[in-house]
Amino acid sequence: MLPNHYHALVEAPDIKGLLRELGQFHGRTSYAWNGEDSARGRKVFFRAVERAMRSERHFWATLNYVHHNPVRHGYVERWTDWPWSSAKEYLEQTGVEAAKRVWYDYPIRDYGEGWDEPGM
Repeated sequence: MLPNHYHALVEAPDIKGLLRELGQFHGRTSYAWNGEDSARGRKVFFRAVERAMRSERHFWATLNYVHHNPVRHGYVERWTDWPWSSAKEYLEQTGVEAAKRVWYDYPIRDYGEGWDEPGM
């Protein structure tokens, strides 16, 4: 989770149910945070977007995008430096060389352009 947004790549058998539960989670946490900050009515979460993976290429590019996002925003220099990332576990399970191959075989290039500008 970045300070102002997050990305998650999940597999869900019931995407509508997941989005409903995510909406409830966002509602409860925004209510609590707004109470802590005395800022009732402030928008904390704006939306959740779901996208089915269309191919193996789409999946791996998305995984690279999610892991690279904290680097892209300048919060850390390496994937593994971001404490809320799954990158450490991914690298342990996959191995650094295999992860490098995935990075080069499925580059993010302009993937996600306009989703969350680095200045956010």
